[in-house]
Amino acid sequence: MKTKLIALLLLSVTFINIFSLGASAECSNWFIRRHGNERPDFPPDADMVKSYDGYFIDERVSGDSDKKVLYLTFDAGYENGNIEKILDTLKEKGVPAAFFILDHLIVANTDLVKRMGSEGHLICNHTKNHRDLTSATDEEIAKDITSLEELCLERCGIEMSKYFRFPAGKYSESALKCVQKLGYKTIFWSFAYEDWDNKRQPGAEYATKKILDNTHNGAVILLHPTSSTNAEILPSLIDAWRSMGYTFGTLDELTK
Repeated sequence: MKTKLIALLLLSVTFINIFSLGASAECSNWFIRRHGNERPDFPPDADMVKSYDGYFIDERVSGDSDKKVLYLTFDAGYENGNIEKILDTLKEKGVPAAFFILDHLIVANTDLVKRMGSEGHLICNHTKNHRDLTSATDEEIAKDITSLEELCLERCGIEMSKYFRFPAGKYSESALKCVQKLGYKTIFWSFAYEDWDNKRQPGAEYATKKILDNTHNGAVILLHPTSSTNAEILPSLIDAWRSMGYTFGTLDELTK
């Protein structure tokens, strides 16, 4: 009897472990392996991401293409004075961008979001409050995403563009599928760097070199507009990109 009980306990533990592994395997983290000015390596499930209207680079161009294009995107959760500076630069340089925003920015800085829209930038969905959606149900995901849409329309009079970015790049196949059913295209990136910690900002020279040394044709560039370094270097970055022959596309152009 004791032997059978031990065997049942071991079997139960095995099933629990298998279930736990399956649950953890459901969550993925978007990552890339850089190759300088060449196209980076993407995660093994990148093709699966594409099958659910996921985009992360313009595959219609390459290093040998005559056309050279970049797509500038920002993840914006709050204003600390630097988003306004970023918008000033984009307006002065005539560059379009996409801003993936949270509810805090809409509520606390309504006029800033209105300005983004009036100056031709795309206002995109980054969840209501930066929640990890990989453990959420379809109903929870739908509520999170649509509630932000409604808030943006109510406070700013703007219909959000149907582009979505998973917080911290954490995603799952089921979440991708749900986002697609809501009519969204998911936007990842092919370049990002350590610019998000306002207490540990990279130096301007280091950041400029890091970005330019890894700029590649068709890149979807992710920057955080709360970064004081990004606000400082963006004017010269845009000039440098243009001197390299790059133009700036929109997500509407990327996904058409």
